[in-house]
Order: sequence, then C-alpha cells, then structure tokens
Amino acid sequence: MTNKLIQKERIVPFSLTESWSKWTTHEGLKTFFGRDNKIELEIGGNFEIYFLMDNPVGLRGSETCKILSFLPREMLSFSWNAPPHFESIRNSGDKTWVVVQFLPIAENQTKIKLSHIGWPEGDDWELVYNYFDKAWNMVLEGMEI
Repeated sequence: MTNKLIQKERIVPFSLTESWSKWTTHEGLKTFFGRDNKIELEIGGNFEIYFLMDNPVGLRGSETCKILSFLPREMLSFSWNAPPHFESIRNSGDKTWVVVQFLPIAENQTKIKLSHIGWPEGDDWELVYNYFDKAWNMVLEGMEI
C-alpha cells in the first residue's frame, strides 16, 4: 500500500441534510452521480453506481462496492473499484476506499471533502489513480448544479 491520496473539496449549494441525501439515497445519487445505482445505507450495504448501462452486468460501474462506515450527516466511506476499461486492476479483486465528509457552511451551503485512499503500488494502479484524480472533480462539479 502506498501513501498516495486524492483529496477534493467543493462547497455545494445545498443544506447539510440535502447534501447527505444526495450521497446516501437512490434518488439523490441519480441527481449527479451515474445513471442508476443500488445503495443500502448500512455497514456492508451496497454502494454501486452504474455508468455504462449497455455493458453486461458486472461491468456497468462500481459493482461489488460496499459501505464501510458512516456517521449520519457527517461522513460516509465506501470501497471503490477500477472502471471496467482497467480490466487487470478491476479483476484483481483489490479495491480502494473513498471517504466523503459533510461540513455545514451556511443554511444552504455544505463543504464536501472527498478523500480517495488505499492505493497499491504499480504502473497500472498509477493509471487508475490519474483517472480518478480527474474523475472526482467531475463528480463534485456535477453535484454543484
């Protein structure tokens, strides 16, 4: 395991409750993250986001990812896999972890702090790291709308 870390922050125009709901409910996630999802807000519950609906089941997105921990309206953590086009990494069974923190700024503003950790060593993993370093910006920008 390396010490590599992706960190992103955004202030979004939603209350703490709305921001939490966007990350932890089926309907909320659909507003900014993926085309569909399967989320079960419980330890070990599914945290699957589907992006490629025309792909076969298992290659649509974050299948097999799970909720690792959460503190309501404060923090959510989940396992995360590589996209299907990084076939060798995705098939390795290794996953990284994402921690999302929710910090109230004002009545209708919340700071979202995202940390993506647990990066193994290797050139292939470096490609996945670079992919997510850009992708998380797009996810958070989508949440601002």
